[in-house]
Amino acid sequence: MASSIVAAVLLLSSFVASTESIQKYQWSYDTTTAAIPFPTDLCAINAWPTEQPGAPYTAKLPDAELTAILGEVDPVRIQAIIEKLASFGTRHTLSTQTDPVRGIGAARDWLTLLEQYKGFAEERSSDPERYVVVSASGVAISMELAHAMAKHRTAATMIFAAVAGEEQGLYGSAYLARIFSIRLDNVEGMWKNDIVGSLIGDDGKNRSSIIRVFAQGLPTTKTATRASQRLSIGGENDSPARQLGRFTRDVANNNVTGMSVELVYRADRYLRGGDHMPFLAAGYAAARFTEPREDFAHQRRDVQMMDNGTQYGDLSEFCDFYYISRVGKVTGAAAWSLAMAPDVPKNVTVDTAGLTNDSSLKWVKVAGAAGYEIVWRPTSERFWTHVIGVGEVSNATVRVSKDNMEFGVRSVGANGYRSLAVFPFPG
Repeated sequence: MASSIVAAVLLLSSFVASTESIQKYQWSYDTTTAAIPFPTDLCAINAWPTEQPGAPYTAKLPDAELTAILGEVDPVRIQAIIEKLASFGTRHTLSTQTDPVRGIGAARDWLTLLEQYKGFAEERSSDPERYVVVSASGVAISMELAHAMAKHRTAATMIFAAVAGEEQGLYGSAYLARIFSIRLDNVEGMWKNDIVGSLIGDDGKNRSSIIRVFAQGLPTTKTATRASQRLSIGGENDSPARQLGRFTRDVANNNVTGMSVELVYRADRYLRGGDHMPFLAAGYAAARFTEPREDFAHQRRDVQMMDNGTQYGDLSEFCDFYYISRVGKVTGAAAWSLAMAPDVPKNVTVDTAGLTNDSSLKWVKVAGAAGYEIVWRPTSERFWTHVIGVGEVSNATVRVSKDNMEFGVRSVGANGYRSLAVFPFPG
């Protein structure tokens, strides 16, 4: 112990002496010959990355048509839909199919209105081979959006789906995803609304302007080789689902919806799942909307009043219909913006044939695109930071190193709507 103390004292003495020497040197230094002073703002001097081509990335605000559509989303009508569905008495999958006023059969027959809206939307799409899907086990948002959008024409077909059997094993959504997959349909995005009815969680706090969107990371449908390649090039944050999540935040996080869209980087909450999962399993981009903090007393519980005054059950009295309408606006802004955009560019690659500090990207052009944009961000950033318009071309070189950045390529329509960004693989 004593020798350690002596050694420490000797080291400290050496350091003090060195410091004095430095000070003497500085005092004798002729400041008139100094070329570059020591920087006072290291953060500004050493900003990273040093190359920043393109323009700062900005989100697209709703245009006049979308603003008008979202203005039609009506909390009073949503309340009427929810209370009508509740009036059928039960949503049990084994309830009667033939009773005209009670059970899932009566509810299904009433929901034929939703199917009529779907068919009308299909007639008014200019590209029947592309689909955008909005699904909900609670169908009020789907019905309200179908009502608001049925009179408008989109590029892709919008489908507002009501599915059954979620809690028994996602049967309805699995069937729907399987039909799309068998037909090799181009489903560009799918959103699931579930547990979006209350702005007050189990802690009693009001979070009226927040909605979570869950987005899966690594796709589970790709081969082991492809998954390994994605990991090796740092693409685990750029799956189709993550791109859909970023897209949703871009187009729906604004004053028109009145909501802050909080992107959560996982497929769903712990111990839970939803109707977006079969779409993810089929290889489609899918995401889930859920309120910011749940109250589990009002989920999957029999309706009962406890002796301590706690009310259990999924009852309409715990719904905030204005909050639900704003979630509907978020969903509508995302679905409409994707349905109005061109298809995504195909076969997007980045040239890795040689060592270079530039980034050369290629893609196959798609019908309906008036041009293309390259978006990029540093690898440590969650959201795009820069965008470069490159015109109606199929390749471009960006003067920034692919080693330091994440890239995406997206299509741009003549109407200004953008597709999802596509992550480039080496090619």
